Amino acid sequence: MKDELQGSPYRRHRNDLEAGSSYEDDDDDAGSPFYIVRTKRASIDKLRRWRQAALVLNASRRFRYTLDLKKEEERKELIAKIRMHAQVIRAAVLFQAAGTGLNVSGSAKLPSSPTRVGEFGINSEELVAMSREHDLSFLQQSGGVKGVAGKLKCNVEKGVTADEADLIDRKKAFGSNTYPRKKGRSFWMFVWEACRDTTLIILMIAAAASLALGIKTEGIKEGWYDGGSIALAVLIVIIFTAVSDYKQSLQFQNLNEEKQNIQMEVVRGGRRIKVSIFDIVVGDVVPLKIGDQVPADGLVISGHSLSIDESSMTGESKIVHKDPTRAPFLMSGCKVADGYGSMLVTSVGINTEWGLLMASISEDNGEETPLQVRLNGVATFIGMVGLAVAAAVLIILVVRFFTGNTKDPDGTVQFIAGKTKVGDAVDGFIKIFTVAVTIVVVAVPEGLPLAVTLTLAYSMKKMMADKALVRRLSACETMGSATTICSDKTGTLTLNQMTVVENYVCGKKTDSPDNKSLLPPRMISLLIEGIAQNTTGSVFLTEGGAMEISGSPTEKAILQWAVNLGMDFAASRSNSAIIHAFPFNSEKKRGGVALKLSNSEIRVHWKGAAEIVLASCTHYIEADDNVAEIDEEKLSLFREAIEDMAKESLRCVAIAYRTCGMDEVPTTEEELENWQLPEGNLILLAIVGIKDPCRPGVRDAVQLCVNAGVKVRMVTGDNLQTARAIALECGILGSNEDATEPNLIEGKTFRNMTESQRLEVADRISVMGRSSPNDKLLLVQALRRKEHVVAVTGDGTNDAPALHEADIGLAMGIQGTEVAKESSDIIILDDNFASVVKVVRWGRSVYANIQKFIQFQLTVNVAALVINVAAAVSSGNVPLNAVQLLWVNLIMDTLGALALATEPPTDHLMGRPPVGRREPLITNIMWRNLLIQALYQVTVLLVLNFRGKSILNLKNDTDDHAFKVKNTLIFNAFVFCQIFNEFNARKPDEINVWKGVTKNILFMGIVGIEVVLQVMIIFFLGKFTSTVRLSWKLWLVSLAIGFISWPLAMVGKLVPVPERNFSEYFRKSGSKKKRLSDKEGVASLEGYAE
Repeated sequence: MKDELQGSPYRRHRNDLEAGSSYEDDDDDAGSPFYIVRTKRASIDKLRRWRQAALVLNASRRFRYTLDLKKEEERKELIAKIRMHAQVIRAAVLFQAAGTGLNVSGSAKLPSSPTRVGEFGINSEELVAMSREHDLSFLQQSGGVKGVAGKLKCNVEKGVTADEADLIDRKKAFGSNTYPRKKGRSFWMFVWEACRDTTLIILMIAAAASLALGIKTEGIKEGWYDGGSIALAVLIVIIFTAVSDYKQSLQFQNLNEEKQNIQMEVVRGGRRIKVSIFDIVVGDVVPLKIGDQVPADGLVISGHSLSIDESSMTGESKIVHKDPTRAPFLMSGCKVADGYGSMLVTSVGINTEWGLLMASISEDNGEETPLQVRLNGVATFIGMVGLAVAAAVLIILVVRFFTGNTKDPDGTVQFIAGKTKVGDAVDGFIKIFTVAVTIVVVAVPEGLPLAVTLTLAYSMKKMMADKALVRRLSACETMGSATTICSDKTGTLTLNQMTVVENYVCGKKTDSPDNKSLLPPRMISLLIEGIAQNTTGSVFLTEGGAMEISGSPTEKAILQWAVNLGMDFAASRSNSAIIHAFPFNSEKKRGGVALKLSNSEIRVHWKGAAEIVLASCTHYIEADDNVAEIDEEKLSLFREAIEDMAKESLRCVAIAYRTCGMDEVPTTEEELENWQLPEGNLILLAIVGIKDPCRPGVRDAVQLCVNAGVKVRMVTGDNLQTARAIALECGILGSNEDATEPNLIEGKTFRNMTESQRLEVADRISVMGRSSPNDKLLLVQALRRKEHVVAVTGDGTNDAPALHEADIGLAMGIQGTEVAKESSDIIILDDNFASVVKVVRWGRSVYANIQKFIQFQLTVNVAALVINVAAAVSSGNVPLNAVQLLWVNLIMDTLGALALATEPPTDHLMGRPPVGRREPLITNIMWRNLLIQALYQVTVLLVLNFRGKSILNLKNDTDDHAFKVKNTLIFNAFVFCQIFNEFNARKPDEINVWKGVTKNILFMGIVGIEVVLQVMIIFFLGKFTSTVRLSWKLWLVSLAIGFISWPLAMVGKLVPVPERNFSEYFRKSGSKKKRLSDKEGVASLEGYAE
């Protein structure tokens, strides 16, 4: 027997010739370290490069939701150690077995007095030792699989009872299928991380120094205000930041738990039911099929061509064959690579190697997204400008102060060399220094990259309600750039509710497919035998007499048809025994079984794609039960029947059989395992047409994609004519005229093309029929080479390479295998194409929300910096002090991000073309909007700064009071400009900025909080913020200045902008220089060669 077979079919190498060459985005290696098109398979070097290039004030906070490179290395080392431990144990067992023989009684003795829990005949320690050491001798002494099942008080066919008390007893005796998880970080950890911001630390030190000097010079009653107000403002910023970050982390924790909650099928009380993987208990019987995850350690009860991929535990991509006698041990966490069977669960949770592995490693190690990396680049650029401005302000103010050019509002010079006290001079310097540092706080937009995480966390939570579970953060935003969706047909575009509506039996179409009186008895007997045995489904008869049919939708439809013809499932299966099986294969599109009847006769039954099975048939059964040869006339009749059914959008399945002589059947078990079932000279029994109606609303969803500039392509394993009919019904094909090659193409035709031909036709393909998973992979690669951003849906194990290769892999939650889900980026929980379209909306919403936030934040940055620099240069005083700037920073960073990053998606987003991955983040529309608003704010507030005293008629006030009133008005107006501008930022390219605003309760709540807090600051916290109470007239002036930003934004949106982005002009001149230097380099190389 060959224990180790070829490599796993769903773990292809990137350079696998059969799979086609993988397309990598290498063009992002050059140029900016912040430009990574695709983080899905980005190298560690690329990820490290952008981190080193970023200007960061608080690394622990900025990089919290990115991949922790150090932890990732530690995790890999830990996994390698645990895998090595498992391999060492297995190697020792194999060595011992080789030296002493398999049946040595001394190799594992039953304990003389084992500790038992409950009434079970075997304890947890014995089961764990047997599983971990793959101890066959202990298993044999325990009576084999059936003996262990007996000791566990369960039946290998019916499983455990579904009694709740029994399940609780099993959990007490053997543990639950869970493992200890590392607790999430507490709120105080987030407070500590927020405190580690470099600028906030500097401000706290400056506040402490100011506090000490203030108390020393003015006494504790008045002297603590300056330093205390800065400290309080910093504290508020820290608490707001920590609360926001903590809430995000809780959302991610909940989503991680959802990802791990796999639904498994188990047999309890003879009935197949679905339970959470965490609810599986020792003694459970679990049916396994290709693509399933092994949910716990266990033993094979029965298996047909059952092969397991143990790479998750061993690290080696080798497929190991399993059978009940020689290789019965199954390890938790491994995947079923081929075949089907059932297992008995013997160890769960922490008692398995997989449980130990999962308990040892960190569950979620973070992951950056392309947008997050790009925003770090934007933040770094803005931050550098801000640092330069802050340095300039510091130098100017310090020089003016120490040269005696800085005066108080009443005209008193603040510093006179030799006369001013040292304490006063230091206090004056600290105030200047805190303003400069606060400018850095405002200028370096720490919240900008984190706004991506905030909007993704919000979107992921909302997408769960829209039946989409995001496994990779980057996929959520990449979906907004998708230019094409390659969708499966069955279950995604259709309902997956299949019924047999037509059949051809005895060489002719029957009027009623369920009418057994129209079929000869022998035909019914053969059909029932083939359907009952050649299936991975089952039929369960409840106590009330109701039928419960389980399995894939196709299997259920055929089983239901057989039940209508009079099939007794259990009796039919007991009349013969399966000696070998060829599980259904998406490459060959058929599956078969070899049966040994009670009279020792051997029959081979096949079932699969109608035209493929028909091609292997040479005979059929006539109405009188006689076997007749299929001549050319009959063959063309059958082919025509298949085509007619396909045109009616029916899935066509053929059922056939043949007998085998005993001399054709291998005699040894090893030969039987590798036996290729006879595929030729089959006798056709029936061709059935299965109806799977289109999903309601799918045509509208497809049209929505078309309007959004996203091309929908159908890639299906079904007959080309069936695919064509469904595509016309769904709107993927506009008319019959479109249904020509290469719009409509067969997988084989596409596969046989050269790579250049595939690239040529890939764009035009709308429907691919009779495609294999490899054809889907080739199509994805061709489309990606054509610069498409490709989303792919898949449910089968063999879809894994295409899901992995695509920019966004979408696995089906109901019909999808665990292998497909693990290779995917997003799981569509209801298998509905309309949910895929909702994901596109959310992806676009993420990008749009970030752009809104950038526009809003840059407006504040530009205005605040220009106002303070202009005032510092001209008068030596800044109108916005440190505490006021910290409040503005809070509005801009934390509250602004919360308000704008959580805007729900609108239909307007689906009227635009996809967002190009190379498109600049700041569009011309955004530049126009932010420059108009910033220019307005700067102009109005600088006029108030320099002419405020006369404009506001404050000549009769004292100089100090007039100065404070003017600066308070500037601060109040500036804040209200930002509050009104938040509404403008909601709709950067729409006139009506209030549309849908009342539906966004969070936005309205945050705006309300900002207004209330601003009123409280002006009325009650004047001592802290160096402000005074304003008259109602000045409140109206503040509101009017803010309000004008609304009509100004409306008028501004009428100003046309060029289509070409401003940044491209700089890029073009840069690329010209690059090309020139490249030419010079080539010339020098040529000269060197000569």
